[in-house]
Amino acid sequence: MTTVFILNFIPMMGFKGCCGVHKVAAALVIIGALNWGLVGVFGWNLVSELLGNWEWAERAVYILVGVSGLSMIGGCYCKYCKK
Repeated sequence: MTTVFILNFIPMMGFKGCCGVHKVAAALVIIGALNWGLVGVFGWNLVSELLGNWEWAERAVYILVGVSGLSMIGGCYCKYCKK
């Protein structure tokens, strides 16, 4: 639900001509940033709370957020993006 909500606002944030991979990466980076904000302000980890005892799934989410962050460093300039 949160990912769909964020993906609806991706075009307004400058990712309109980007490919689907970069849009999903941007959504994951935003979700990761919001999670770290919650950890910093309230000491509450939303990812851990949602995934509970599934440590492997929690680790997978953190890896995907990290890879997404790395892919966003260079911007949206792959051969599939329309910029």
